[in-house]
Amino acid sequence: MLLNSVDKPNFLIPKAVELGDFTHASLLFSATEEPNHYSFNFMIRGLTNTWHDHVGALSLYRRMKVSGLRPDNFTYNFVFVACGNLPEIRVGRSVHSSLFKVGLERDDHVNHSLITMYAKCGFVEYARKVFDEITEKDMVSWNSMIAGYSLAGKAEDAVGLFRRMEEEGVEPDERTLVSVLGACAHLGDLKTGRLLEDIAIRKKIGLNAFLGPKLISMYGKCGELDSARRVFNQMVSKDRVAWNAMITVYSQNGRSMEAIKLFREMEDSRVSPDAVTLSTVLSACGSVGAFELGKRIESYASETGLQHNIYVATGLVDMYGKCGSIEDALRVFESMPVKTEATWNAMISTYAHHGHAQEALLLFSQMSAPPSDVTFVGVLSACVHAGLVDQGRRYFHEMSSSFGLVPKIEHYTNVIDLLARAGMLNEAWEFMEKFPGKPDEIMLGAVLGACQKRKDVVVGGKVMKMLIEMEEAKNAGNYVISSKVYADMKMWDESAKVRALMRDRGVVKTPGCSWIEMDGEMMEFNAGSDCLQCGREDAGSLLGLLVEEMKKGRCDFSSGSLSFG
Repeated sequence: MLLNSVDKPNFLIPKAVELGDFTHASLLFSATEEPNHYSFNFMIRGLTNTWHDHVGALSLYRRMKVSGLRPDNFTYNFVFVACGNLPEIRVGRSVHSSLFKVGLERDDHVNHSLITMYAKCGFVEYARKVFDEITEKDMVSWNSMIAGYSLAGKAEDAVGLFRRMEEEGVEPDERTLVSVLGACAHLGDLKTGRLLEDIAIRKKIGLNAFLGPKLISMYGKCGELDSARRVFNQMVSKDRVAWNAMITVYSQNGRSMEAIKLFREMEDSRVSPDAVTLSTVLSACGSVGAFELGKRIESYASETGLQHNIYVATGLVDMYGKCGSIEDALRVFESMPVKTEATWNAMISTYAHHGHAQEALLLFSQMSAPPSDVTFVGVLSACVHAGLVDQGRRYFHEMSSSFGLVPKIEHYTNVIDLLARAGMLNEAWEFMEKFPGKPDEIMLGAVLGACQKRKDVVVGGKVMKMLIEMEEAKNAGNYVISSKVYADMKMWDESAKVRALMRDRGVVKTPGCSWIEMDGEMMEFNAGSDCLQCGREDAGSLLGLLVEEMKKGRCDFSSGSLSFG
């Protein structure tokens, strides 16, 4: 039967939507004198799922109602998706209330979308109310609420609901595992995470593009790097998400060399990096001073248009700053049309760490984004390096008085370090006593180092007593300094006790480690290791040449530090 002029566009619109052809779908819809229920639904679905024009989807929903057509469960499903993605809670609640007028308040498919919408909008308590009112909960019901908790950052509730799901005899599926693994990663819940992998093995759910990366991230967040790598190696097909997950695990756990090595393997596998890859690898480059690789990443970003990505650009500023190239860091910073708080923080920290205190403080005064506690770590660090005691105190107090930020241990430590370096050891001790929490080794070490330098046995003795009483203290440097301070005071027995305590607690000095970049390749050297272990004879030759040159310059190697005659 031939279609008439009214029916033909209504027949073709769903076809165009299914093909993802927005231009033709829009033209057909605009040319349709009387779009039917079917056409409206397909256009709303296309705008929401394919073209991500959520405002357009809501506009079309309103037009549908004005035209006299009654939305059905299909319509409401995608309208709630649009509200959640915007997010638009006001419209979402209004549409929710209309469900009671059309008798769809108990439709499971609509309620599942409603749960997700409320969670994405940050109203997880409304989502839970909808979930609790579902009389016959199926797998999708449980998954929607567990995913909703994960989306809302309610990791403990997500794991708790999963436990209840198990108690009620509902078998989890792949979507359940993916959602709960995200919650486990957030909580560092290794026990539940391992259970989820066991369930996946029992149910023969393969390490696909969804489950594999989630397992990798979970193990990484729990510090189980070997398990993360095992999962990565077991994945038959690795997409960009899987590579990114494993590279991120290495980078975030201080294994920058492995992150860089894996990035090179990713390139060899012809998997194209994205903004996530580049920003993560740039962080690793900054940690080990891989300047040449960082520059190559910037070139790649420029070629692919990724240099405009805010995370990549901020990563470049941070990388160049940590590699000592202030000029390159500033060049990238000034080229950015939009700067986030993280971008400003990276540039302020670059100035601070290289002793350019005035530039750091000037940049802080020009900061267009609201500062955070991270910003003030950089600002106070600048004051420490420049010995700006009064300014450091002022910025510390401005954190709470002007910006409503609660100082953390890092901020207290910076001010204590600032006072101690200035020789104000009693004031540093008094300031430490004001800290609302328990001083850690870094804070105590800052005072202890200054006490040794200024031979202050009064404050030094109090600090050493606190360090010795800290059973969890594992910083070998603090034990060594404490032993030396006692030795300087001719208190040989006390000095020996500190050394014995160090042995009893299994505290050992971590060998010094440094990196050098040669021909684009990173070489790692550990104190006491053979240079030839790196596999580069020229590296050993270069080091030997440097030693000879230093001897010519009459360097004294006998003490713990170098001195020139």
